[in-house]
Amino acid sequence: MHILQPKHIKLKPEEVKALVKKYNISLSQLPKIKSTDAGVPENCESGDVLKIERKQEEKIRACYKVIV
Repeated sequence: MHILQPKHIKLKPEEVKALVKKYNISLSQLPKIKSTDAGVPENCESGDVLKIERKQEEKIRACYKVIV
């Protein structure tokens, strides 16, 4: 992982359920990311959800993507 690359974290199943419930969405409504993307951790497979933390100024912003 490069120092400028945002942190990619694989969510646990209970965290995914909480995310879906919080935003009242389904997994198909999340943005997609390919499993071959350089930032995707090695232990991930199709259907897993990643939390991507980007630093903007002094805040950390999170976005969520599902692996296809």
